[in-house]
Amino acid sequence: MSKLLNIFAPAAALLLAASCSHSSEWHVKGNVEGGADKTMLLEASSNGRWYPIDTVTIASNGSFEASQPAAGYPDIYRLNLDGKTIYFPIDSIETVTVSTKAGAFDTDYTVEGTASADMLMNVDNRIQQAINAHNSGDLTADTSLKHDLTETLLADPSGIVAYYIICKSVNGRPIFSPAVKSDLRIIGAVANAYSEQRPTDPRTTYLKDLFLSNKPRNITVSDSITAGEIGYFNIDLFDARGQKQSLEALAEKKPVVLLNFTSFSETFSPGLNVTLNKLYDRYSSQGLGIYQVALDSDEYKWRQAAKNLPWISVYNSQAEGESALVQYNVYVLPTFFIIKDDTVAERITNPADLEKAVAKYF
Repeated sequence: MSKLLNIFAPAAALLLAASCSHSSEWHVKGNVEGGADKTMLLEASSNGRWYPIDTVTIASNGSFEASQPAAGYPDIYRLNLDGKTIYFPIDSIETVTVSTKAGAFDTDYTVEGTASADMLMNVDNRIQQAINAHNSGDLTADTSLKHDLTETLLADPSGIVAYYIICKSVNGRPIFSPAVKSDLRIIGAVANAYSEQRPTDPRTTYLKDLFLSNKPRNITVSDSITAGEIGYFNIDLFDARGQKQSLEALAEKKPVVLLNFTSFSETFSPGLNVTLNKLYDRYSSQGLGIYQVALDSDEYKWRQAAKNLPWISVYNSQAEGESALVQYNVYVLPTFFIIKDDTVAERITNPADLEKAVAKYF
């Protein structure tokens, strides 16, 4: 198996970057114009149930500040003034700054101080734009809004803002409804990212249950879901002939899809493709599709080898980034996923187990 450090070194460097602090508290501060001497509630949530954790008195000049012990995991909090709320994310022990007006508390404000705060602010601005454009306030059918929010969500599917988007409701209606198949797929993808990258996060169980309880099948899951019964992320890349190929489109045509992350430059590649060819010859007529993602620095070498393959092989260049690797939590090559009924049914990292794993579905 091949480590990915030499393929996406810049991304690895970002993942390793961290800051240190001796403080064990996070802080929120800012200014509420026209809010002198008023009292706000600082609130936390438990999977949608909001409850107060502190009161914050606004000073005569409009300034305020509050702090709380770090929870040990990222979370969403909100400030509540007279029933109007401003949401903000806390990743660890940072300081977030909120500026607003008492008369337009939840419509004319800024939240800043961290990358997550900027992202959440952009999300709320986009949602407010959609609210202004809809008289009914029902955003469940706003495909443009969902497209924009999905792009934001997929940039960091295991991040706190992704959780915020999945749980966001307007006028009591969730933007991403588990009753809508395409929305449920997005919910499942976030649940998958959380279960892979944040297995001990208290939101992981909630996301898993949200997805599975709305899935239109009776299934059994274990307490740990490192692989199994969770939605997948779409991949949309070009094949060796310059045609864009969608994983989602293949999954709609084939009842079982084998997703493979690989590198044609590695010594294991020829033998692996022989194994894939055997599987394809044996099961393609029974409904097996293969979607192979190449992570090579030499595109020409991949193109020459891939153009004669009978299955879909696409190229993930450095320019296209590491989003697919992050979404599927791929850290070694080759890695395989079996997708069945719109869900990731199994993850395989040992090629020796591949034939036996695929055979179970036929």
